[in-house]
This record gives sequence, C-alpha cells and structure tokens, in this order.
Amino acid sequence: MGDPSSTQEVLRAPLTIGYDFKRTTGPVIGAFFTALAEHRVLAIRDTRSRVLCPPVEYDPDSGDPLTEMLEVRPEGTVTTWSWVSTIREGQPLQEPHALAMIRLDGADTSMLHVIDCGSPEAISTGARVRIRWSAEPAEGFANIECFELLEEDRDG
Repeated sequence: MGDPSSTQEVLRAPLTIGYDFKRTTGPVIGAFFTALAEHRVLAIRDTRSRVLCPPVEYDPDSGDPLTEMLEVRPEGTVTTWSWVSTIREGQPLQEPHALAMIRLDGADTSMLHVIDCGSPEAISTGARVRIRWSAEPAEGFANIECFELLEEDRDG
C-alpha cells in the first residue's frame, strides 16, 4: 500500500448528466400538438364532463384514461395575469408582455400563455383574447406565438 500523504495525483473524471432521449407524445398530447400545427385547439372531456384544455391523458380525479377529444375556440377570457417587464432569454416575446391564465371558449380550465398587449394598463382580468398563430410551423406550443386582445378590449 502506498503512503496516503504522498504526492500521487488523484484521478478525476468530469460528470455530465444528460437526458439524450425524446419522449413520445402519445395519442392525446400528440393529437393536441398536431391540431396546433393546423391552427386548431383540442381539449378533452373528463369523467365529470369538464372540458380540459390543454388536454391531459388521465382524469385528474379518478386517474381513468381519457379519450373524448373535442375542439375549442381560439378565443378566450383572461382569468388572471401578471406583467413581465424584464425579458429573459427563452421567453416567447422579446418585449414586455402579460403572462396570463386564459380560459378558451368551450373549455372549463385555463391555460398559461403570454399576451402581447403593449402595457399593463391595456390588460385586465376578464379581457377577451385570441391566439396569434406562429407565422412559421413550429413544434408543440410554439405554434401559438402569443395571445392578443380582441378588438373590443384593445382600447382598454
């Protein structure tokens, strides 16, 4: 055995943790993303007849698989919001915007997305918005560039 106080070099190896795989989207999320690419929005009916958007694969209460998909409107109502004044890398919009929960017409739940509305004075809970679709085909949620105020709410 060697002397532990000797000047022998300690072996080191870098550790890189990676998740170099892709998960398949499955029939529910796959259908939702395919519809977004076609500028349509799908939701799913749960076991209590609520319409969930974005759709989920399993009922939040019972855990039962869900399969009854239906289309909802690309317009909706702001249920709550926050103003984003400092833009960070990777955000969908590169100017100040609202981050909001939006209940699309025909849905019973809200989805989180951004609203391009110019200023915090222009947005309010209850405002009506619609999807602004991405000009270029994208993957998943990126097909929704953002939401924008409907004309009746554009003037505050």
